[in-house]
Amino acid sequence: MNTNYNFNQLSERLSAKLTVNYENYLYFGGTAYLGIPQNKEFIEIYTEGIQRYGLNNGTSRGNNIQLAIYDEAEAYAAKLYGAEAALITSSGYLAAKLTVSAFAKFGAIRYAPNSHPALWINGDPGNQQDFKAWSRNLVKEINASNEENWLVLSNSLNNLHPEIYDFSFVNHISSTKKVWLIIDDSHGIGILNGGFSVLQNVPILPNIEVILVASMAKALGVDAGLVLGTERAISKLKQSDEFYGASPPAAAGLYAFMNGQEIYKKAYKKLQANVKLFGQLLPYDSNWLNTDGFPVFLNKEKAIEQRLLAEKILISSFPYPDRNGSILNRIVLSSWHDEVDILKLITALQFE
Repeated sequence: MNTNYNFNQLSERLSAKLTVNYENYLYFGGTAYLGIPQNKEFIEIYTEGIQRYGLNNGTSRGNNIQLAIYDEAEAYAAKLYGAEAALITSSGYLAAKLTVSAFAKFGAIRYAPNSHPALWINGDPGNQQDFKAWSRNLVKEINASNEENWLVLSNSLNNLHPEIYDFSFVNHISSTKKVWLIIDDSHGIGILNGGFSVLQNVPILPNIEVILVASMAKALGVDAGLVLGTERAISKLKQSDEFYGASPPAAAGLYAFMNGQEIYKKAYKKLQANVKLFGQLLPYDSNWLNTDGFPVFLNKEKAIEQRLLAEKILISSFPYPDRNGSILNRIVLSSWHDEVDILKLITALQFE
């Protein structure tokens, strides 16, 4: 943004409202979709976890002395999200990297459009195609190929140009082919399918092995990474050096995750109400792009970030796909916004 203020050196917590240089701003950016980082009830539970387990645990999962909560949280997450088993790491990035590394040699590798860097094996695959067209072509390629084994890597959705991906295309893959499908659900977990994950939308087929990887630091508000899959897949991952040697996340965060489900549900309902209200009040304009239920609204109007800045409103605004690209402007709603915040945003968007 062209401003005299430095918004990337803040010294306060991120929330719906920010104070910069003694001026108050509304903030519609980030990935705290459920507002958990500032949820007082959740913080209370997290504090209980700190009192019980301390601030962190610097020992690896291979240590002979272990906290029971790590196995408990993995079993809890697997049951909650409908998987056979789960693995929890210190970050979503590590969860994805150890998973991709473990299965990289399974077969021919194909990347879906706009896959997250955590899924990359040898740098940016450079796929900017339309997801629907890509998936149709992928099915044709797999079915026509002599290659039997395939590794397909994809995000669950595009959070920049909002689109929730449809994985029903796997129904059309030949049953003679074996496919490992690794899906990064970092922006979907806690949001998709009534507040759960993308797993509920992926067909269950004997020849398709699905592994979900995710950061728990976004909607779920916990600094940890998660892998969901079959008992066989998770067992293999737990034999990896990355899992065995890395320190786990803070136990207090997992304690809050396990004991905060009612808070998540309440926050999810609040978020969906905010998305509905904003969508209903938003003036019709072809410059807007969003997808049902997801709290991100892309705007193509030139310099809209400057117009909103003049009204003391900050949005997500940065060059894409790299620092030399065009500015990508998105409004991100959260459960920490209230109706007054959204009405002020709507008024500013109509301001001429």
